[in-house]
Amino acid sequence: MKVAAVQMEATLADVEENIRRAEVLADDAFSQGCEVVILPEFFTSAVAFHPDMSRAARPLEGPVTEMMLQAAQRHGGYLGGSFIATRKGETYNTFVLAFPDGKYATHDKDQPTMWENCYYIGGSDDGILDTPIGPVGAALCLELVRTRTVARLRGRVDLLVGGSCWWSVPGRAIPIPGKRSAGRRNQAIMRATPARIARLLGVPVIHAAHAGDFSARMPLMPRLPYRSFFLGETQVVDATGKVLARRSREEGEGLAIADVEIGRVAPSEDPPEGFWIPDLPLLIRAVWGYQNWHGRNYYRLTQRKRSNC
Repeated sequence: MKVAAVQMEATLADVEENIRRAEVLADDAFSQGCEVVILPEFFTSAVAFHPDMSRAARPLEGPVTEMMLQAAQRHGGYLGGSFIATRKGETYNTFVLAFPDGKYATHDKDQPTMWENCYYIGGSDDGILDTPIGPVGAALCLELVRTRTVARLRGRVDLLVGGSCWWSVPGRAIPIPGKRSAGRRNQAIMRATPARIARLLGVPVIHAAHAGDFSARMPLMPRLPYRSFFLGETQVVDATGKVLARRSREEGEGLAIADVEIGRVAPSEDPPEGFWIPDLPLLIRAVWGYQNWHGRNYYRLTQRKRSNC
């Protein structure tokens, strides 16, 4: 099956413009004969700690899902991607896979990452999508580097789809000990992740991602700007972990296209014990803790304000 992973340089929180760009990129991939096209995590907005992000959520059953369904039906293929979606008074990071017959399946990311906690809560589904092409696993960003993702998907899916909006450590404005080495290690982990999760599950992986620079704020430190970039590494990987197509951050927006054989093989790697698959740098684990705490409080406060409006 010919498939495409889309790399975007989304404009932070500009939902309408990002939907338009995503549709153009998806149409391009389908026009080249792709049957499955995957957009990045947060393809409608990207994500960072910024005031404009409070306006990025859209109803699950609304214009974003409708665009995806129309594109899938128009081209007779499958179109997937995640966005900040509202339903029943809460918001989630919901991955939608639209089918050519007008139906769709969803997965809510299990746990927000760092400042993502400001804008949505985690879901509880198993991430296994029942599709016309068989059982498809869905995983987003740091779900790809957690052992519990392997536990819930291994031996149960024939393909893994999803993406990331994985950012780097901040630029020079914020002097942090160990930042440079943590940044290099962070980039190395991102590049290795699609192939490693393929080996752990024994299935092909379609991983879409964001590239490009962004400017945001540092949580709890409002006077400090957070200027950085998204890491890219859009890849299509086969079930043995061989990278069939790759688009680096430096290559910018575009497509990674390859032919893949959908189906599972015996996994060639076992997950380590513990929570994380790779050894995350100490700096990133420390920021993970404090930003998770801040984000959960921020979400509760903003949700309360919206409820009182």
